Amino acid sequence: MNEYTQKLHAGSEFPVIKVPTLAGAEVQLGHTRSPYDWQLLVVYRGRHCPMCSKYLTQLSAVTEQLHSLGVDVIAVSADSKEQLERHLEELTVTFPIAYNLSLAQMRALGLYVSDPRSPEETDHPFAEPGLFVVNAQQRLHVVDISNNPFVRPELNTLVSGLKWIRDVNNNYPIRGMRKEVG
Repeated sequence: MNEYTQKLHAGSEFPVIKVPTLAGAEVQLGHTRSPYDWQLLVVYRGRHCPMCSKYLTQLSAVTEQLHSLGVDVIAVSADSKEQLERHLEELTVTFPIAYNLSLAQMRALGLYVSDPRSPEETDHPFAEPGLFVVNAQQRLHVVDISNNPFVRPELNTLVSGLKWIRDVNNNYPIRGMRKEVG
């Protein structure tokens, strides 16, 4: 058994993780802004990752659809404030992005963590991609964790799935919670 990462489980309470934003505020991940009652959290590798930039741009394109479903959106990385400021010069996003995700916070989220391949890539360990949907009870409703930048949820499919899940007529429970007995 590998002990370098501890995965979060569907249905578990989202851990208390606070990170800064460029607006000068500290946000607690998993807690929504009004009027939303769910949150989609995207953990991305950082400014050095072109696939992350592309994914954040794609996420921006579906943010209004997510908002119409009552789902708040936020992204976070281990980048510094300065790295995020430079990254935002290259991006157009419609949701807040936080920074300074610590190694302890990455571990609490059960993320895979990588070291840079060179100083040109970045200057700190960083989290590999993770996507978490936290429901109104601060429980993990959707969990997707990857160990590389090439595998991430397709966002239009995710939006469609969240629309299905959020429809009260479907009575769709948190999936993947079956416990093995004996």
